[in-house]
Amino acid sequence: MTTTEPIKVLLADDQALLRSAFKVLVESEPDMRVVGEASDGAEAVALARTTTPDVVLMDIRMPGTDGLAATRAITADPALDRVHVVMLTTFEVDEYVVQSLRAGASGFLGKGAEPDELLNAIRIAAAGEALLSPAATKGLIAEFLAQSGNGDSGPDGGDSGVHAERLAALTVREREVLVHVAGGLTNDEIAERLEVSPLTVKTHVNRAMAKLGARDRAQLVVVAYESGLVRPRAD
Repeated sequence: MTTTEPIKVLLADDQALLRSAFKVLVESEPDMRVVGEASDGAEAVALARTTTPDVVLMDIRMPGTDGLAATRAITADPALDRVHVVMLTTFEVDEYVVQSLRAGASGFLGKGAEPDELLNAIRIAAAGEALLSPAATKGLIAEFLAQSGNGDSGPDGGDSGVHAERLAALTVREREVLVHVAGGLTNDEIAERLEVSPLTVKTHVNRAMAKLGARDRAQLVVVAYESGLVRPRAD
């Protein structure tokens, strides 16, 4: 069995007690290690640039530079293109969640999550997968996007028309896969629907990410909705 490097985690929260608890939890796992602790967004950005973590656990509300601004700075830095940000929220339904996703976050997790959920979230984000809180439904991102207004800006703050133009570069199959990704399906589930192998689905997903300029699966979901390819259901 091949030995892999542990997942590098950066903790960003203005509450020292929470950071300490997260650190103990993360470092109890053999496949993870904490590479830095930040008490505000500006410090988080600076530490991300010096430690290049795989995952940043970022509190949304912090004094000074908040988590949203810090996330934008991290995801806009080409040198940090492999860094994945998981936003920590006090409530499952947080008005800033959609802004976090648009800022480039890989997903979000409630601070009340169980320890195993937090550890699993770190592993999911490190693997480049879209992370929805385990308590969230598959259509939660769509719900946030629907509540956010007319959706005139994308994950990077750009016009939704930009995403629509990029969609034109996708093949028919890549569009089909993107629709299923936006629906919350896993690669295995998509493979079963399309009667292809999970590896084939993964290839289509990776190509779609490259063509759409998406950092990870979460950004594919946002682009799918904001471009109009997929529309929120009115349940």
